[in-house]
Amino acid sequence: MDLQKVILYYAFTPIRDPQALQLWQRTLAESLGIKGRVLISEHGINGTLGGDMTALKRYVKETKRHPGFRKIDFKWSEGTGNEFPRLSVKVRPELVAFGNPDEIAVDENGVIGGGIHLKPFEVNKLVEERGEEVVFFDGRNSFEAKVGKFKNAIVPDVATTRDFVQEIESGKYDHLKDKPIVTYCTGGIRCEVLSVVMKNRGFNEVYQIDGGIVRYGNKYGNDGLWEGSLYTFDDRLTIDFAENPSLIGECDNCKAPTRQFYNCSIPSCHGLALLCDACGKDALTRACTHDQIRTYDHEMSG
Repeated sequence: MDLQKVILYYAFTPIRDPQALQLWQRTLAESLGIKGRVLISEHGINGTLGGDMTALKRYVKETKRHPGFRKIDFKWSEGTGNEFPRLSVKVRPELVAFGNPDEIAVDENGVIGGGIHLKPFEVNKLVEERGEEVVFFDGRNSFEAKVGKFKNAIVPDVATTRDFVQEIESGKYDHLKDKPIVTYCTGGIRCEVLSVVMKNRGFNEVYQIDGGIVRYGNKYGNDGLWEGSLYTFDDRLTIDFAENPSLIGECDNCKAPTRQFYNCSIPSCHGLALLCDACGKDALTRACTHDQIRTYDHEMSG
């Protein structure tokens, strides 16, 4: 059996015919037996796919034949073959559902006017040079940060990506407008838009991590500025970058340290609860007492 892998990627580039691209991508993935999710809009493409490594390599090679996709940064991680139940290729108004498709403009080089991209070592260098002045700003939904985040990061109180614009405009972060802000998210795509949202609203020095948490974690493991585990929008639910990561999550029921999300025990519910092993085995504990909705409609770990 071939090795099982998961790839995560995105590209912001003008797409003239999203429906034609949708048909091509679906046909390509189906021919290779790949499962997962691909979103397409007039602004580009975003995908999270799993399958045999050989098939995924072929997918990457064929996808890069598209003129706008030649420079896509594909992030690879370990898979089991069971991350995704099916293949979904959809056309949407936004690659990241901030609720305002007109917030960004793109050209062949990507998003126009976004934050400055920093490689993982450049993130560490910025912190070394400017110390506590640097602010890490989480660009994910708040429940994702329960199991992992950058040290001393600000975690906005948002349940979905659509909440970010209102959150930024609330004024609660206005005191940060002249500080160096490093936005971060799973694979980088949410920060492409979030950094524009922040710059458009008066934040003067905004950065984003090139390749997101995945690229940073793969380089530094447990030895960098990241702490805990990474939430993923697939059946793995969380991944670690090294053995024995710190446990920063607390069981929703008993407050014991944990990194494990569980599906609600009510079949009709798509919510998740963060529970320790003991509480996770109890169906009553896993009943719907939480408001985290497991959804793939925004950036799919990108």
